[in-house]
Amino acid sequence: MSRYVEIHDGTRWTRACPYDDLIPGRGVAVLGARGEQVAVFRDRAGALYAVDNRDPFSGAHVMSRGILGSRGDVPTVASPMYKQVFDLRDGRCLDESTAPDGTPAVLRVWPVRDSADATSQLAGAGVHGP
Repeated sequence: MSRYVEIHDGTRWTRACPYDDLIPGRGVAVLGARGEQVAVFRDRAGALYAVDNRDPFSGAHVMSRGILGSRGDVPTVASPMYKQVFDLRDGRCLDESTAPDGTPAVLRVWPVRDSADATSQLAGAGVHGP
């Protein structure tokens, strides 16, 4: 049976990509059900994360090319543009509270799961937006 990574847009689960296509420690950009760009990551422990692919500091859709890491026990992604670091659990920027346009520096977070383990791979309590 094929395994897929699925993201939830607030109304339904949508297949994002085959689970095995996600290389641990790397991200991919996928399209959500409404055409929004989502950066999906699988860390080296197998945990899945899905955040907005748009970097709020540069405006570029590059977060899927960010560098995974951690600050303490907080899983993070660093923007490949200006290196701001974001908490993958809630999307908050850990370096600056606001983007250059004055909006909160927060990436939208999507619930994400592995279709083979649909009940326990849910990450995030809901859809969050800036």
